[in-house]
Amino acid sequence: MIKVIFCGCFGRMGNVVRQIVKEKDNIEIVAGVDICDGTAEFPVYKTITDVKESADVIIDFSSPKALDSILEYATGKNVPAVLCTTGYSEEQLTQISEAAKKVALLRSANMSLGINTLVKLLKTATEILAGNGYDIEIVERHHNQKKDAPSGTALLLADAINDTANGRYDYVYDRSDRREVRPKDEIGISAVRGGSIVGDHEVIFAGLDEVIEISHRAYSRSVFAKGAVSAAEFLAGKPAGMYNMGDVVG
Repeated sequence: MIKVIFCGCFGRMGNVVRQIVKEKDNIEIVAGVDICDGTAEFPVYKTITDVKESADVIIDFSSPKALDSILEYATGKNVPAVLCTTGYSEEQLTQISEAAKKVALLRSANMSLGINTLVKLLKTATEILAGNGYDIEIVERHHNQKKDAPSGTALLLADAINDTANGRYDYVYDRSDRREVRPKDEIGISAVRGGSIVGDHEVIFAGLDEVIEISHRAYSRSVFAKGAVSAAEFLAGKPAGMYNMGDVVG
């Protein structure tokens, strides 16, 4: 049985992750961490340093503010951690990279298994299409409360394409001040914000007389929770290093 410490257990993803874990017979949450009050079927502490239970892996859906204590706990007790929190600073990303030299850490811009399978498909498509005159565009759609644009996932997809193409593309977010034909070596990234859209991402390969579209649509936040639990199952027992969801999907 894989034992989990769940940071952010009363947050937006809390109930979703807890329900997914309940439905599995190989993993359990033995302790939670949250600064907010609530009730759970396991003991909950205000900080991870107070946790008394031993665990095999940490799932973190809390806040960048908790990173220092989580990394200190993970490296000190050699407990791998799945870092699902977003909004880390460049300094914090460096902290994570340094900590990964001592303990197994997994971080991804998107925890969805579907999105990370899409990344693999895009790499294959780019190998075939990028050198054959296909223009590439990315359109992402999210709810009207999302503050950043483009989404981290859109950039994840763009980076997967660009890395495969040896960095030949520039990213373009606005063409309103240009009066010219579309340059070949660019990826247009467009952001739509409205309503309660959980997250849609569409990648368009537009060639001469044909268009290939590869898309992913999230209908609920449970896809991110499922990915996080799968990542925890994968990471438990792994040696020190920096992992991502690409390692989980294989």
